[in-house]
Amino acid sequence: MTVSSPQGLVQALEKRSADLRRFLIARTGSEAEADDIVSELWIKVNAIHSGPVANPKNYLFKMANNLVLDRRREIQRRERRERDWSSARYGTSSSEIPDEAANAEQLLIEREDVERLSKAIAKLPAGARRVVRLHKLDGLSHAEVAQRLGISKSAVEKHMAVAMTHLRRLLAAEVSPHARRLKSGGGPDDIETGAKR
Repeated sequence: MTVSSPQGLVQALEKRSADLRRFLIARTGSEAEADDIVSELWIKVNAIHSGPVANPKNYLFKMANNLVLDRRREIQRRERRERDWSSARYGTSSSEIPDEAANAEQLLIEREDVERLSKAIAKLPAGARRVVRLHKLDGLSHAEVAQRLGISKSAVEKHMAVAMTHLRRLLAAEVSPHARRLKSGGGPDDIETGAKR
């Protein structure tokens, strides 16, 4: 079966979402991560402007597998950065680093970030907002959210895709005060040491 439009690929995803979720659970070992990847897949499929796809099932599974691999690579990059940082800061590449309590600036930045995210979530369409709160904040699986709201799992995935798209756009449009400080060249080290640029 060949699909010739992005809408055909969306329909193929709707048809195969349960199979893709099972595949992703097997690949990641986590239902929550599988649900997140399915949501990301919805976003990607809805954004695709490709030509005809000869085998939509294989195409979707390949996309899903690529997302798993991308996440694994990102974890490896993050671990490498953390090892490098630990080595540079403490002279050790050990994963155990001294416990440093958050200073007042870090707590303020975290509070500002939480406030920005809360405001962005409040701007979501009502259905997407409910789904995000239940899935991301209350920790319910897509199936549990669907049951709680009396909607299909496919609808939950669509709401999550809409929510993620909106949140990325809202948060990207709004630069955090912390990011502004970093862009202007001032950072926590400059504040603590009184360094001037």
